[in-house]
Amino acid sequence: MTDEQLLHDLLIGNEKAFRLLVDTYKNMVFNTVLGFIQNRDDAEDVTQNVFIRVFETVSGFKQQSKLSTWIYRISVNESLDFIRSRNRKKRWAVITSLFGSNNELLHQAGHNDHPGIITENKEKAAILFEAINKLPDKQKTAFLLQKTQDCSQQKIAEIMQINEGAVESLLTRAKANLKKSLINYYTE
Repeated sequence: MTDEQLLHDLLIGNEKAFRLLVDTYKNMVFNTVLGFIQNRDDAEDVTQNVFIRVFETVSGFKQQSKLSTWIYRISVNESLDFIRSRNRKKRWAVITSLFGSNNELLHQAGHNDHPGIITENKEKAAILFEAINKLPDKQKTAFLLQKTQDCSQQKIAEIMQINEGAVESLLTRAKANLKKSLINYYTE
């Protein structure tokens, strides 16, 4: 089924078309989200949110890009929204713990459950993902799409709705910032 036929069927509320959409893109969406969130359970929840968002907004899809590019864009935005929400909750937990009667920490940091990371590399991966998470959103998005999804600079430009030169600049700055963040760790 072509993207045009799939979109047509989605617009008329065809349930089979939605199942096909999910089956076709679920791995791409999950892996994209997991690259940002690094927690399997949260990534599954955000992946569901992505498909809900796709279903709710399919009528607004103008077909100025490929369907996969549009879904990538929604995946990135939902991931960044989740991270922002989680960070707000962390800040609130720290504030409330300062004034709580028992002074106990109310929020634990997320765990790194990214697939492919074997046990002995979890510590290194946690340090790397911590550095990646400190990147500005645009740098993090470009870097993760390139490194975890193997997207070309052209594809990243389409997803982020910027030109390829801007993508190249974001990737260069992301790598420089990561190098700066990790220099002490890797020189030991």
